[in-house]
Amino acid sequence: MYTILYLRWLSSLAGLVFTTLSMQASADHSWGKYHWARTSSPFTLSLGDNVSPSWEPFLNSSALDWSVSNMLDTTVAAGGANPKNCRPTKGRVEVCNSTYGNTGWLGIAQIWLSGSHITQAITKVNDTYFNTPSYNTPEWKTFVMCQEIGHTLGLDHQDVAFDNPNLGSCMDYTNNPAGPLSNEHPNTHDYAQLESIYWHFDSTNTVVQNASSTPSPGNASDANGPPWGRVVKTYADGRPSLYELDLGGRHKLLTFVIWTQEHRGQKGIGGH
Repeated sequence: MYTILYLRWLSSLAGLVFTTLSMQASADHSWGKYHWARTSSPFTLSLGDNVSPSWEPFLNSSALDWSVSNMLDTTVAAGGANPKNCRPTKGRVEVCNSTYGNTGWLGIAQIWLSGSHITQAITKVNDTYFNTPSYNTPEWKTFVMCQEIGHTLGLDHQDVAFDNPNLGSCMDYTNNPAGPLSNEHPNTHDYAQLESIYWHFDSTNTVVQNASSTPSPGNASDANGPPWGRVVKTYADGRPSLYELDLGGRHKLLTFVIWTQEHRGQKGIGGH
């Protein structure tokens, strides 16, 4: 706890500078200002633990990393989903791993929206690929878990090139997560961006504590693969990276996809 408070204090000092810059810079990396509605800050967002023991250290590490933010705490809670289909739970994030098959994707993050507010989210990592030597490493698991949870908080990528120098952020795509710099954890700009997203309060809460599995628009959608709706962003080579599914009544489902290097046809993993 003292370590988190100390890191949060350091983040606050840096945030005084970087928050203003992040609001002005073209490097803004939020998903269209989508955010969890809440009436106070910092708020606590539960990460449902539906992962196997081999993934526990990476889920716990990511929860600690994102809790350094001044705006929120991410805490690991008992899972409410079957890992194989990873159905969402209203008011929190469900995190799952399983052998989802040769889908082409290494990881996905999905957020369900009501207007601009996130109402529920999931993160899935595909052990069909993480069980292979190419991806079964601490740096790849840390990087992907950190990035997918970051997406469920409302963050986009800082940078989408794979072969340029690492920015030291898990929200930066890379061919080498270990670096240098290491892209296995958030950096100061990520925390500043969260301050930019969550600086205001809402009149309602979409974050639910001690949530039980509650159906909401989009639960019937199979999260294992397309159709995820229309493609709204692509790679430079035209491959889809972000999908949007209109669920009606101002409800949407957005899906970020990280493709494997085999699917991309080049070294590294997919992104947009």
